[in-house]
Amino acid sequence: MAIKVIGLIELTNSAAFEQYRSQVGQTVAQYKGSIEHRGVITEVFWNELACKPFSAFVELHFPSKEDARAWAHSPEYQSLVAIRNQAMNLTLFGVAI
Repeated sequence: MAIKVIGLIELTNSAAFEQYRSQVGQTVAQYKGSIEHRGVITEVFWNELACKPFSAFVELHFPSKEDARAWAHSPEYQSLVAIRNQAMNLTLFGVAI
């Protein structure tokens, strides 16, 4: 079953974000994934879960939950976590499709 991985992003450092963004796609591809969509949030219609503010999103696609999990916990992606933490606050979750 294919998996979409959705990231809700609050940007905190645009220079760090550009550094992260220039490298993260390679790690996704290495684990059979692809970056399907990136965008800026224009309006939040409801926030009944009281999520922290976010200004952007990313949508990744992986062939399976195992591939998505392998990517998220991979040494390649983990090596980007320090720069990611400078660049943004992130909520990342998988959705079965």
